Amino acid sequence: MAQATIRDVAREADVSVASVSRALNGHSNVRPELRLHIETVAAALGYVPHAGARNLSMARANAIGVVLPDLHGEFFSETLRGMDRAASERGLQLLLSNLHDGDRAVRMLHTMRGRVDGLIIMAPHIDPDLLLAGLPPSIPAVLVNCDAPGKDRPTLRVDNVAGARTMTEHLIATGRREIVHLSGPDSNAEARERIAGYRAAMEAAGLAPHIVAGDFMQETGVALTPQILRDYPTADAIFAANDMMALGVLIALRAAGVDVPGRIALAGFDDVPLSRLISPALTTMHVDIAGIGARAIARLTEAIAGSTDHALEVSLPELMIRETTK
Repeated sequence: MAQATIRDVAREADVSVASVSRALNGHSNVRPELRLHIETVAAALGYVPHAGARNLSMARANAIGVVLPDLHGEFFSETLRGMDRAASERGLQLLLSNLHDGDRAVRMLHTMRGRVDGLIIMAPHIDPDLLLAGLPPSIPAVLVNCDAPGKDRPTLRVDNVAGARTMTEHLIATGRREIVHLSGPDSNAEARERIAGYRAAMEAAGLAPHIVAGDFMQETGVALTPQILRDYPTADAIFAANDMMALGVLIALRAAGVDVPGRIALAGFDDVPLSRLISPALTTMHVDIAGIGARAIARLTEAIAGSTDHALEVSLPELMIRETTK
């Protein structure tokens, strides 16, 4: 099937070719409702503007839009550190924003038009159909750990299932049998994948999975630890879905006088810098957080230059055995 052209979009939207060009190139003299109508038609037809023509028709902003679920916490600061380093090397600026619920996320993505040359989107909590439908077709974008197939967008993902399975198998190998998983929110794709990896390892070993729902926040690790100790009095390990919750668990276990790792082993996921600096140092799955951020910038600059390489890149976390499981 032939690729849709700008004339196809104009005909289907019942507007002129010039109107389509102005709308998709981010010109300010286009009514918002008309711009949205044209973008919707373009997306439905699968129209992708020719990169060379786009560069001739609009000036570069020399800015990259970075869209994250949150802007605080060590994971996101490390991600941004990698992005900022790679962007600075290319003479680019970063424009940061939060993605909250789905409807506001789509509106926010459209406000980026004309302000940035491309988007890096990390949105594991946004419905994939809504996210992909809301992406302006004329803006190059790279998806990072999103709950969506890459399709015609370069995509970077962490193998969360394999990582969580590896960590659970490590805890089982140390002799732990009643391992509680403190998960991320069910609305988050990465949290669901880590649950799947944990559950697979437990069931393969003939052990019963025990899952307590968390939200990736350190405060939640502190707050839920008494519940875990009460509901699972013979628990001998806690595997938190990220390091920040694991650090919260460690604080609460210390306050309760629980020996780590003698009484309860503790593990996290991500390997944020703080996990190596605390005592006892945290066993975790190492994710090259800054490296993924830098790689996202590299893939996006290639897309802006006209690359049609939409390959999926998957990184495998590495087990880092430290004092909390020895």
